[in-house]
Amino acid sequence: MSILNQKTIKEKITINGIGLHTGQRAQINLVPSAPNTGITFKRTDLNKNNLITPTFDNVTETNLCTTLSNEHGIKVSTVEHLMGALYGLGIDNLLVETNSQELPILDGSAKIFVEKILSSGIKSSSSPIKLIKINKKVSYFDGLKSISIDVSKVSSEIDFEIKYSNEVIANQKNKINIFNDDLNDIFESRTFCLYEDVEKLKSAGLAQGGSLDNAIVVGQDKILNENGLRNEKEFVNHKILDCMGDLYLSGYRIIGSLLTSQGGHGLTNKLLRKLFSDKSNFKVIEIKEKTLPYQILDRSYLKSIA
Repeated sequence: MSILNQKTIKEKITINGIGLHTGQRAQINLVPSAPNTGITFKRTDLNKNNLITPTFDNVTETNLCTTLSNEHGIKVSTVEHLMGALYGLGIDNLLVETNSQELPILDGSAKIFVEKILSSGIKSSSSPIKLIKINKKVSYFDGLKSISIDVSKVSSEIDFEIKYSNEVIANQKNKINIFNDDLNDIFESRTFCLYEDVEKLKSAGLAQGGSLDNAIVVGQDKILNENGLRNEKEFVNHKILDCMGDLYLSGYRIIGSLLTSQGGHGLTNKLLRKLFSDKSNFKVIEIKEKTLPYQILDRSYLKSIA
């Protein structure tokens, strides 16, 4: 498979599950799409005005998940795990059909999305890929929270730090290179919450479908899930997965280096809005073999999409 060219999946994939926040059953179909069509969401439970493009300026809510809305007010929510899987696997074009506003949470990670896509197979086209190249550093600050994206010659990096007063989560940091690193730990890392917040969330109409089957629940001094964590840095790794999904709302994968402390959906979206408010901050480039950085051909990256 050539990573120089745009990709979609080989055959239709159907996935069923429950929405984390709505608690409603949902079915999605991942449908192969032609080159240069990008990622599109389609609400099949509606007969008109039902197409939603996953772009940063279509983000309307960022409280505990990323919600997209089209010009007619039609929404699709909790898109970040699927979008993170597509970013990491290098899927450029896909139609996502959903019969509900919220995508299924599955096990709280991108693991099942990735497994289903790899099982279907990835189809490469003859059209060259496009990437966003960062031209200069852009930063956004919100109190103690910060996020920036800077120039990188060949990498797509995320350096993420979280800080929690809870002694189990505490402070964690991790840095990944999306083009080069094995992303399995990122894909399998689940969403998490504090046990003390569960009832507050449910009272607010959120987390109606949440359970120990689709989230890590953290008590004062222990993890309540029977089998514990899937990897040592699962908390920060899940935040990186979310960040990947939110970054893909730029429309293309990014050559740049992102650094954030206490980031989240809202902070990433504000960074993207600031980044794209000035055309001198970035450039969309079409990648052909003679211009492709060698590092993007690294075997670990090929392994992650094979």
